[in-house]
Amino acid sequence: MNKIKISAVAYTNTKAFIYGLEHSDIINKIDLSLDIPSDCAAKVISGEVDMGLMPVAAIPFVPNANIVADYCIGSDGAVNSVFIFSDVPVEEIKTLRLDAHSRTSNNLAKVLLKFYWKQDVEFTTDLNAKADAIVLIGDRTFGKKDDYAFVYDMGEEWKNFTGLPFMYAAWVANKEISQEFKTEFNIALKFGLAHRNEVLKDLPQTLNFDLEDYLYNKLQFEVTDDRKKAMNLFLGYIEELEKSVAF
Repeated sequence: MNKIKISAVAYTNTKAFIYGLEHSDIINKIDLSLDIPSDCAAKVISGEVDMGLMPVAAIPFVPNANIVADYCIGSDGAVNSVFIFSDVPVEEIKTLRLDAHSRTSNNLAKVLLKFYWKQDVEFTTDLNAKADAIVLIGDRTFGKKDDYAFVYDMGEEWKNFTGLPFMYAAWVANKEISQEFKTEFNIALKFGLAHRNEVLKDLPQTLNFDLEDYLYNKLQFEVTDDRKKAMNLFLGYIEELEKSVAF
């Protein structure tokens, strides 16, 4: 049997999923690589892998895209790892440096600035460019909130804006995956979530960051109807942004 090639994000928010896959028989049926979100998306889009835990903003670029699991990376309000860090209050942000790791977080920042905060902002990916604020995600944000004058948790701000939870990444395939495999895959993911205490024991501690609260409370992992609704709304806002840039 050909193994299913899978790319997953290597951040702490995915550790429970990885634990579940590695401690289930399904590990013998997959070829797993760990990547940053943008590389995970690129691999699914190009067909280098069959499926991946990828940023939802990249889903429209995946041929034959279909969500293949009941689990995702989500939040209902503050997530504590997807931020705009700023030297000035949001109404004074004129330049924002984007994070090369994630298309979703960059687009979420653009959507919030345009449609929620009504700000006209210039964006850059140049690490050397001076900017009023930056997008930063994942483990690199742990314990960093005190380093900046103004901190905007984008999960919290999306909730304030829409009243909805958010889905940052979903398990997406670029081909038909058998129901038998999807069932086994879901069981493995569920097993990993049930063993988050074991995952916590192996994680390095970070000053000024509560890993247990992060894995058990800030992150939410179920693909719910509200989270699907939020994803579709978010993708619609991205389309509007792209249209406004085109004209």
